Amino acid sequence: MFAHKDEVGEAKAADPQAPVTRKGFLISLKTGEPKEILERDVYGRCRPVTEFEKLNRIGEGTYGIVYRARDTRTNQIVALKKVRMDQEKDGLPVSGLREITILKQCKHDNIVNLIDVVVGKSLESIFLVMEYCEQDLASLLDNMAQPFSESEVKCIVLQVLQALKYMHSRYIIHRDLKVSNLLMTDKGCVKIADFGLARLIGIPSGPMTPQVVTLWYRSPELLLGAPTQTTAVDMWAVGCIFGELLSHKPLLPGNTEIAQLELIIDLLGTPSEAIWPDYTKMPAIQNFTLKKQPYNNLKPKFPYLSAAGLRLLNFLFMYDPKKRATAEESLHSSYFKESPLPCDPKLMPTFPQHRNLQHNPTKPAVGTSHQLGPAPELPAISDLLGSLLKKTRGE
Repeated sequence: MFAHKDEVGEAKAADPQAPVTRKGFLISLKTGEPKEILERDVYGRCRPVTEFEKLNRIGEGTYGIVYRARDTRTNQIVALKKVRMDQEKDGLPVSGLREITILKQCKHDNIVNLIDVVVGKSLESIFLVMEYCEQDLASLLDNMAQPFSESEVKCIVLQVLQALKYMHSRYIIHRDLKVSNLLMTDKGCVKIADFGLARLIGIPSGPMTPQVVTLWYRSPELLLGAPTQTTAVDMWAVGCIFGELLSHKPLLPGNTEIAQLELIIDLLGTPSEAIWPDYTKMPAIQNFTLKKQPYNNLKPKFPYLSAAGLRLLNFLFMYDPKKRATAEESLHSSYFKESPLPCDPKLMPTFPQHRNLQHNPTKPAVGTSHQLGPAPELPAISDLLGSLLKKTRGE
């Protein structure tokens, strides 16, 4: 057994609030002799973060900052996520531990892959090494000159549903699905990322924190303070993402919880006990009265969507979480079997990597979009064809 000592001599008085470092010596409790910590033991069994070269910052997740980095051993480009330790005085935050544990359990093409966990010399420096994806959907939506076609929207939503079917069958709920947490590779593969709020659920599920899921994607039971959560909270978020991809803008961009509820009611009508038996049991419903709006306005909102598409949206937006569509049920929707059929992921368009461009740091934050900068000026297809014909004729 060894006790930590800052230097040979008198042992420093233990301060439980002081940050723990790995510098100095270990003192044997048996002999009292000092033992120097060897360099190879500084990082334990983890690789040091110094073996990764940070290239640029690409985003900030719920519980950490994300960098694009290069593994100097293999030259592989990876995403390096620093685990937030702001509020932690001792040990790893439970959110970071959950994220590592859940990502270790998830091996699926449409879930971001955790490659390794690396550390710095300080106990506050813990990084997750994950596979790098070239795009996130929030950046794409803000910078695309033209919205996704319906065939491409189907391709994206199908991949998200496949990942959720895998997760939900293993009792994992994400609790923070949104377009900025959906990544896309240059091969058109969509991957769910940022598991900082994810957790395992039991049957029956116990009380959980209600303040989860970004406001625009938060289900009505969460807004009304439901003490427990199910996989249905993820499915509501899928409905919001589906609508956002179709309309090329956030579907329910509320700025407060009350405003969010009003937007939901404007779109779907006012809930009642007839359609949601537990509605009057919601804790927050005692604090205010919801406005009366009897109409479902999904069809006027998406007039070009087929009957099957509207049916799928309606099932994703069921007020009663027990009746809301599951990922498996959604995958069997006839919407994905009718024209236009979902395109092959490999045929998805490619885009500039906006996250890696240097943006003006003084630019103010956006209000109702995920905008990172102006859309690039791309040549029209007719211009490209014209120049190609001219070149062919010249040759």
